[in-house]
Amino acid sequence: VGSALLRYLRQNHPRYQLIRALRQPASLAIEAVEDRVVGEINADTGWSGVLDGVDVVIHLAARVHVMRDHSPHPEQAFYAVNTQGTRHLAQAAAQAGVTRFIYLSTIKVNGEQTTNQPFRADDVITPPQDPYARSKYEAEQALWQFREQMEIVIIRPPLVYGKDLKGNLARLLKLVCSGWPLPLGGIKNRRSLVSLDNLCALIRCCITHKKAKNQVFLAADGVDISTTELARALASAKYCQPRLFYLPAFVLRFATMLLGKAGEYQRLYGSLQVDIEKNQQLLDWQPPYSPRECFQRYYGAPHETP
Repeated sequence: VGSALLRYLRQNHPRYQLIRALRQPASLAIEAVEDRVVGEINADTGWSGVLDGVDVVIHLAARVHVMRDHSPHPEQAFYAVNTQGTRHLAQAAAQAGVTRFIYLSTIKVNGEQTTNQPFRADDVITPPQDPYARSKYEAEQALWQFREQMEIVIIRPPLVYGKDLKGNLARLLKLVCSGWPLPLGGIKNRRSLVSLDNLCALIRCCITHKKAKNQVFLAADGVDISTTELARALASAKYCQPRLFYLPAFVLRFATMLLGKAGEYQRLYGSLQVDIEKNQQLLDWQPPYSPRECFQRYYGAPHETP
């Protein structure tokens, strides 16, 4: 997200003076972007002098949720980077006179799935149990302690997609292009996604909009799609011919439970919908790009995405 946001701001708002905080020196410089190396993100990060003259901090760095975590103590690692690292940066930002702090959180703070109602920005939150989501939730709580010293904006995106697919989307693309028959046909779930372009546009709006002050916003494309539609769109992006067949949900659910992969069933068959009405009402903002436009921009092929 960071690299995409830098490109977006340089192209669309060249008057901004951009500073990139890095853990280590970058192998490739970005024109008109100043680099400042800070080391690892945790409670001991050296922010002294790095934030001098900065008006807005956009905090995107995080230890993200991974399928196979090799850390001997993953919960502690999430807390050190996502919670303590965020609190430490916010404290340094407040002391440096930063006026607005924008934090990229996660929709997992709201929950893992929706049933009858989509998630909303101002839902009452029950602290998550997942270590990654809990570390982000606790970071949000820590940020509110600084709202009297600087303006806080929190954005919770669902799954983010862009030109270079990663994580679950990359795994799904590999599967649908493998040629193997997959039980992904006829799935009627609804899931919200957000493209990099739409996420960057929302962050840009929150940099200056007065009504974004001390608010939480959810990010999404505004069009929900099913796993079946997504699989076909990804296959089309790579000119693959997916082999999808219908399998009753209860059969796949039972099979994944036997294999200890219940989480896989939820990701494929469960729904996770995001309501962005608050963005439209408070910020007068709506996603500038449709999923179809974004898939065409990223992959250059026609798609079946709505």
